Amino acid sequence: MITAVGHADLAPDTLRAVEHELLVRLERLGDPAPGLVRGSSALSAAFGRAVRASGRRLVVLLPARGAVPAVLPPADLEPARAVLALAEEVRLLAYDPDSRDACVGADEALITHCSRLLAVWDGSPTDGRDATAHLVAYARARGVPVDVVWPVAAIREPIRHETSPRRPTALSPSPFVSRKSRDDQRSS
Repeated sequence: MITAVGHADLAPDTLRAVEHELLVRLERLGDPAPGLVRGSSALSAAFGRAVRASGRRLVVLLPARGAVPAVLPPADLEPARAVLALAEEVRLLAYDPDSRDACVGADEALITHCSRLLAVWDGSPTDGRDATAHLVAYARARGVPVDVVWPVAAIREPIRHETSPRRPTALSPSPFVSRKSRDDQRSS
Protein backbone atom coordinates (compact mmCIF):
# COMPACT_ATOMS: atom_id res chain seq x y z
CA MET A 1 0.00 0.00 0.00
CA ILE A 2 0.96 3.61 -0.53
CA THR A 3 0.10 6.20 2.08
CA ALA A 4 0.36 9.96 2.43
CA VAL A 5 0.90 12.18 5.44
CA GLY A 6 1.70 15.84 5.68
CA HIS A 7 0.99 19.31 6.91
CA ALA A 8 -2.63 20.05 7.84
CA ASP A 9 -2.30 23.80 7.29
CA LEU A 10 -1.96 23.99 3.51
CA ALA A 11 -3.33 27.02 1.70
CA PRO A 12 -6.16 26.17 -0.76
CA ASP A 13 -4.00 26.81 -3.86
CA THR A 14 -1.24 24.70 -2.33
CA LEU A 15 -3.67 21.86 -1.63
CA ARG A 16 -4.75 21.85 -5.30
CA ALA A 17 -1.11 21.80 -6.43
CA VAL A 18 -0.34 19.01 -3.95
CA GLU A 19 -3.26 16.93 -5.24
CA HIS A 20 -1.97 17.32 -8.80
CA GLU A 21 1.57 16.37 -7.76
CA LEU A 22 0.28 13.33 -5.82
CA LEU A 23 -1.55 12.17 -8.95
CA VAL A 24 1.60 12.62 -11.07
CA ARG A 25 3.67 10.64 -8.56
CA LEU A 26 1.08 7.84 -8.35
CA GLU A 27 0.85 7.58 -12.14
CA ARG A 28 4.67 7.30 -12.41
CA LEU A 29 4.81 4.33 -10.04
CA GLY A 30 4.74 0.96 -11.76
CA ASP A 31 3.36 -0.57 -8.59
CA PRO A 32 -0.47 -0.84 -8.68
CA ALA A 33 -0.66 -0.85 -4.87
CA PRO A 34 -3.79 0.68 -3.34
CA GLY A 35 -3.75 3.93 -1.39
CA LEU A 36 -4.19 3.87 2.38
CA VAL A 37 -5.10 7.03 4.25
CA ARG A 38 -6.41 8.13 7.62
CA GLY A 39 -9.66 9.86 6.61
CA SER A 40 -9.69 13.10 8.53
CA SER A 41 -8.06 16.00 6.72
CA ALA A 42 -8.17 18.02 3.55
CA LEU A 43 -4.89 16.34 2.61
CA SER A 44 -6.52 12.91 3.08
CA ALA A 45 -9.30 13.91 0.69
CA ALA A 46 -6.81 15.26 -1.86
CA PHE A 47 -4.78 12.04 -1.65
CA GLY A 48 -7.99 10.00 -1.98
CA ARG A 49 -8.96 11.84 -5.17
CA ALA A 50 -5.45 11.37 -6.58
CA VAL A 51 -5.50 7.65 -5.72
CA ARG A 52 -8.83 7.12 -7.47
CA ALA A 53 -7.84 9.27 -10.47
CA SER A 54 -4.75 7.06 -10.87
CA GLY A 55 -7.01 4.00 -11.10
CA ARG A 56 -6.09 2.59 -7.70
CA ARG A 57 -8.23 1.30 -4.87
CA LEU A 58 -8.55 3.49 -1.79
CA VAL A 59 -8.56 2.11 1.75
CA VAL A 60 -9.58 4.54 4.48
CA LEU A 61 -8.71 4.21 8.14
CA LEU A 62 -11.16 5.69 10.66
CA PRO A 63 -10.79 6.08 14.41
CA ALA A 64 -12.76 3.66 16.55
CA ARG A 65 -13.92 3.34 20.10
CA GLY A 66 -14.27 -0.36 20.55
CA ALA A 67 -15.95 -1.83 17.49
CA VAL A 68 -17.67 1.36 16.30
CA PRO A 69 -16.34 4.50 14.59
CA ALA A 70 -15.41 7.31 16.95
CA VAL A 71 -17.01 10.73 16.82
CA LEU A 72 -14.83 12.98 14.68
CA PRO A 73 -13.87 16.54 15.57
CA PRO A 74 -16.03 19.05 13.64
CA ALA A 75 -13.11 20.18 11.43
CA ASP A 76 -12.67 16.57 10.24
CA LEU A 77 -16.26 15.96 9.11
CA GLU A 78 -16.17 17.37 5.57
CA PRO A 79 -12.82 15.78 4.65
CA ALA A 80 -14.03 12.47 6.11
CA ARG A 81 -17.21 12.61 4.02
CA ALA A 82 -15.16 13.28 0.89
CA VAL A 83 -12.66 10.49 1.47
CA LEU A 84 -15.35 7.98 2.51
CA ALA A 85 -17.21 8.65 -0.74
CA LEU A 86 -14.04 7.58 -2.61
CA ALA A 87 -13.20 4.56 -0.44
CA GLU A 88 -13.53 0.99 -1.60
CA GLU A 89 -12.70 -0.29 1.87
CA VAL A 90 -12.93 1.21 5.36
CA ARG A 91 -10.94 -0.09 8.31
CA LEU A 92 -11.24 0.86 11.95
CA LEU A 93 -8.32 1.50 14.29
CA ALA A 94 -8.71 2.23 18.00
CA TYR A 95 -7.41 5.75 18.60
CA ASP A 96 -8.76 9.06 19.91
CA PRO A 97 -9.16 11.55 17.03
CA ASP A 98 -8.94 14.43 19.53
CA SER A 99 -5.49 13.39 20.74
CA ARG A 100 -2.49 14.57 18.73
CA ASP A 101 -0.37 11.72 20.07
CA ALA A 102 -3.03 9.13 19.18
CA CYS A 103 -3.29 10.54 15.64
CA VAL A 104 0.50 10.37 15.26
CA GLY A 105 0.34 6.76 16.46
CA ALA A 106 -2.35 6.01 13.87
CA ASP A 107 -0.16 7.57 11.15
CA GLU A 108 2.75 5.42 12.35
CA ALA A 109 0.47 2.36 11.97
CA LEU A 110 -0.30 3.44 8.38
CA ILE A 111 3.40 3.78 7.61
CA THR A 112 4.16 0.38 9.14
CA HIS A 113 1.71 -1.23 6.70
CA CYS A 114 2.76 0.60 3.54
CA SER A 115 5.39 0.09 0.88
CA ARG A 116 5.84 3.82 0.11
CA LEU A 117 5.14 7.14 1.84
CA LEU A 118 4.23 10.32 -0.01
CA ALA A 119 5.10 13.08 2.47
CA VAL A 120 3.61 16.52 1.89
CA TRP A 121 6.36 18.28 3.78
CA ASP A 122 8.19 21.59 3.56
CA GLY A 123 11.25 20.19 5.35
CA SER A 124 10.51 21.92 8.65
CA PRO A 125 11.21 20.14 11.96
CA THR A 126 8.49 18.80 14.23
CA ASP A 127 7.08 21.69 16.26
CA GLY A 128 4.87 20.04 18.86
CA ARG A 129 1.71 20.32 16.72
CA ASP A 130 2.84 19.14 13.30
CA ALA A 131 4.47 15.71 13.28
CA THR A 132 5.30 15.46 9.56
CA ALA A 133 9.07 15.52 10.15
CA HIS A 134 8.70 12.79 12.77
CA LEU A 135 6.64 10.63 10.39
CA VAL A 136 9.19 11.02 7.59
CA ALA A 137 11.98 9.96 9.98
CA TYR A 138 9.79 7.09 11.26
CA ALA A 139 9.29 5.78 7.71
CA ARG A 140 12.94 6.14 6.76
CA ALA A 141 14.03 4.32 9.94
CA ARG A 142 11.86 1.38 8.87
CA GLY A 143 13.17 1.31 5.31
CA VAL A 144 9.95 2.67 3.78
CA PRO A 145 10.77 4.74 0.67
CA VAL A 146 9.70 8.38 1.14
CA ASP A 147 8.83 10.77 -1.68
CA VAL A 148 8.65 14.36 -0.47
CA VAL A 149 5.94 16.36 -2.21
CA TRP A 150 6.27 20.13 -1.90
CA PRO A 151 5.26 22.07 -5.03
CA VAL A 152 7.02 25.30 -6.00
CA ALA A 153 5.37 28.31 -4.30
CA ALA A 154 3.55 26.05 -1.78
CA ILE A 155 2.56 27.84 1.42
CA ARG A 156 1.13 26.95 4.79
CA GLU A 157 -1.50 28.95 6.66
CA PRO A 158 -1.91 29.40 10.41
CA ILE A 159 -4.25 26.77 11.86
CA ARG A 160 -7.43 28.24 13.28
CA HIS A 161 -8.43 26.71 16.59
CA GLU A 162 -12.06 26.22 17.57
CA THR A 163 -13.38 28.81 19.98
CA SER A 164 -16.47 26.92 21.05
CA PRO A 165 -16.48 23.66 23.01
CA ARG A 166 -16.56 20.50 20.92
CA ARG A 167 -19.97 18.95 20.51
CA PRO A 168 -20.33 15.32 19.47
CA THR A 169 -21.14 15.24 15.79
CA ALA A 170 -21.72 12.25 13.57
CA LEU A 171 -21.28 11.83 9.86
CA SER A 172 -24.70 11.89 8.32
CA PRO A 173 -26.40 10.00 6.97
CA SER A 174 -24.82 7.37 9.15
CA PRO A 175 -25.25 3.61 8.91
CA PHE A 176 -24.41 3.55 12.61
CA VAL A 177 -27.21 4.21 15.06
CA SER A 178 -26.38 5.14 18.61
CA ARG A 179 -27.70 2.98 21.45
CA LYS A 180 -29.91 5.86 22.64
CA SER A 181 -31.58 6.35 19.27
CA ARG A 182 -32.22 2.60 18.93
CA ASP A 183 -33.85 2.61 22.37
CA ASP A 184 -35.90 5.67 21.41
CA GLN A 185 -37.08 3.90 18.25
CA ARG A 186 -38.20 0.86 20.23
CA SER A 187 -40.29 2.97 22.61
CA SER A 188 -42.03 4.82 19.76
